[in-house]
Amino acid sequence: MMGMEWFKPTIFFGSMAYAVMGVVVFWVCFIIIDKLSPHDLWGEIVEKRNMALAIVVAAMCLGIAQIIAAAVHG
Repeated sequence: MMGMEWFKPTIFFGSMAYAVMGVVVFWVCFIIIDKLSPHDLWGEIVEKRNMALAIVVAAMCLGIAQIIAAAVHG
């Protein structure tokens, strides 16, 4: 059966390794962008409730995630 391939250890752990790698790359990209931005993103979004900045950061996160997914998928 085709669905039983996911239970093979090599496929499962390979998928988990790529998932962890994608999350790490995403987190590093987000930290770099946070450091390059002129304002404190967390302070602006959470403390000052800047909804416009939150939407821009969310769109940026989706873009980074899509690029990483395409790079990992091949």
